[in-house]
Amino acid sequence: MAALTSGMNAPRFKLPLVQGGNFSLDEALSRGPALLAFFKVSCPVCQFTMPYVERLYKAYGNSGVTVVGVSQDDASATRKFMAEFGLSLPVALEDTQSWDASNQYGLTNVPTLFLVEPSGAIEVSAVGWSRADMEKISRELAFRSGATQVPLVSKGESVPDFKSG
Repeated sequence: MAALTSGMNAPRFKLPLVQGGNFSLDEALSRGPALLAFFKVSCPVCQFTMPYVERLYKAYGNSGVTVVGVSQDDASATRKFMAEFGLSLPVALEDTQSWDASNQYGLTNVPTLFLVEPSGAIEVSAVGWSRADMEKISRELAFRSGATQVPLVSKGESVPDFKSG
């Protein structure tokens, strides 16, 4: 379980993006809800989960919501991970010396996802792969953006209900 759970306030942070520039949670929340996906490139469950986060980004990322990965690795390793797993979503780089953002969120496992409302309240807090949590996030992003909900899992795709992080 994540240290921060639904209903708690999300700590604000600003981190550099792999793609250049910076990600600011305050700026993102001024435009709408934000999905934060903390991950580590060597984590097998992150490798499984992040392509589904990419699907959420492609479905809702241009509809008034922000979807961003937060890598706990350096820029080089993160770029390789993004290429290998087909990620085009914005990815912020955690400071691997201080771990400020990860520590503020109380992370003990990855992947950990937080859906944060524009008010700053955490709507969904999910650790590891949870199909139910991912589908809830998809429903919430569709509702918040006014977009039609797209299926998270493709027909015929074999996807487990849960994988611990």
